[in-house]
Amino acid sequence: MLARSWWALICFFLSLSLPGAAQTGRTAAAKPTAAAASPATGPVQRLVRGLSLRQKVAQLVMVPFYGEAPNSRSRAGREFQKLVRQTGVGGLILVNRIQGGIKRAEPFAMASFLNRMQRVARVPLIVGGDFERGASMRVAETVKYPHAMAYGAAGELDATKRLGAATAREARAVGVHWIFAPSADVNNNPDNPIINIRSFGEDPKQVAEHVAAFITGVHSVSPHRALATVKHFPGHGDTAVDSHMNLPRLDFPRERLDAVELVPFKAAVAAGVDAVMTAHIAVPALSGEGSPATLSGPALSGVLRKDLGFQGLIVTDAMDMQGLSKQVPPGEAAVRAIEAGVDVLLMPPKPEEAIDAIVRAVKSRRLTAQRIDESLRRVLLAKSRLGLFRDRRVDVEDISETLDSEEAAADAQAVARRAVTLLKNEGGVLPLAKPESACYYVLTESRYGTQGRIAEEEFLRRAPKDRVFHLDPADRAVELREAAEKMQNCSAGVVVAFVTTGANRGDVLLPGEFPSMVERVVSSGKPVAIVAMGSPYTLRAYPKAQAAVATFTTVESSEAAAVQALFGEIPFQGRSPVTIPGVSRLGDGIQLRGPSR
Repeated sequence: MLARSWWALICFFLSLSLPGAAQTGRTAAAKPTAAAASPATGPVQRLVRGLSLRQKVAQLVMVPFYGEAPNSRSRAGREFQKLVRQTGVGGLILVNRIQGGIKRAEPFAMASFLNRMQRVARVPLIVGGDFERGASMRVAETVKYPHAMAYGAAGELDATKRLGAATAREARAVGVHWIFAPSADVNNNPDNPIINIRSFGEDPKQVAEHVAAFITGVHSVSPHRALATVKHFPGHGDTAVDSHMNLPRLDFPRERLDAVELVPFKAAVAAGVDAVMTAHIAVPALSGEGSPATLSGPALSGVLRKDLGFQGLIVTDAMDMQGLSKQVPPGEAAVRAIEAGVDVLLMPPKPEEAIDAIVRAVKSRRLTAQRIDESLRRVLLAKSRLGLFRDRRVDVEDISETLDSEEAAADAQAVARRAVTLLKNEGGVLPLAKPESACYYVLTESRYGTQGRIAEEEFLRRAPKDRVFHLDPADRAVELREAAEKMQNCSAGVVVAFVTTGANRGDVLLPGEFPSMVERVVSSGKPVAIVAMGSPYTLRAYPKAQAAVATFTTVESSEAAAVQALFGEIPFQGRSPVTIPGVSRLGDGIQLRGPSR
């Protein structure tokens, strides 16, 4: 245990070290950072000497929390106290609880919990979150930004830069320092069930530009910038397997990887990205074997560190994902990840077991103490750059001032509108000529939550109630059939189909009886427009539809934007950042400004 006065002295030394430590990510391959080059000297090393081996290893572990504020005497409260105070884990990662739908964290309860945990932590905690769409991905009462692919469709790098800056501001306001975004995956596989609209697109150069813009935005926030992270190295875009469920495999030669998958990661390193998250995918061309890249020394210490010149933090994807856990036992996975070059272990299934396994590996000389110290230095320097040794608390007064931003909300709305893309319009179906006599079908993924409510309300403002159908997979087949048969009395039909990506889903198909119901609508003999809310690849299943529209996101603002475009109230401006087999090519997008209604 270190005395607080000793910590104050260390903070002073750390502040002196900042100029030489600022460039964590962008470092030439032949010239490592000062911290890596001088393992035995400097103020960080004096801090490193003050921790026991087990305390050092614990600093390399991040455990999940739900953003709730459990009573400190409750079972959950006591468990967190133990992990933070006694075990001394280095950080926390915000995850969502699933209770009949996603339950996002309440920001003030979350801030209260984090302040409590920071008070009991001997070393300041670093807090992370998958804020790919700003804090809204995990935190309630925040601006709901569109998915990355919508930014690709909108095609404005400045908007992506603003997203990075807004994400950093929101993150720091709620106590999150480490942003696990952006996704640098090149999504060129239509069957990808887990990346999909989380990617900026399928063109490596375009993805690289948006990745660099996001990182620049994150780093523009002061006084203490957040950490930006690119994921999922070496690229999870051309896979059809969810790594939460099994181990995907990229069987491409190194030349292909250099030309496609690695392009955005190279751009991220050049932009000074702070961290890289590994993927639990097998890439034999890099590792020479079929094990996950997370455990591959040739992929991490070789390609990422030496070839790409990255000297910042390497963090695993969640270690409880089956793409990793099915391959290697938890303790062994932790050891092998550190051996491969990982600095931070994210969500090991049993944190104590992971720590114990690494300590045993050091004592048995399988791992060296110097290897642990190398990662520990990176973690401590990151915490220092974030200002955590000076003030680790959340300022509660900043929360509402930052999260409730009308300017940010307007920016998110503007991107959602620009992203709406018209990919097909046979016979000039759109904008709708007789909206009051058309039928409208809103197909949601669950009857719980708010998905599709905005679209339904927008349709009801323009058409009779008996022509608007809000449906979900729990509806009986006979009910879906009856709704489809209503097309006989309609002049045209619009199908708004929601398909999102999610862990353990396994595919990106319309659920239940929806496919056959949509086929009935399309085969009615009336002109039909399909609106893909979320995955644009939904459109390929219905080539007979006269019109095809993609929003590339499922946020509420995109529901309103899509409906407004259907009626000619706003123009179709987007261009598809991906190829949709049988429907459109990369860059397609009919630019249409209909008569205002």
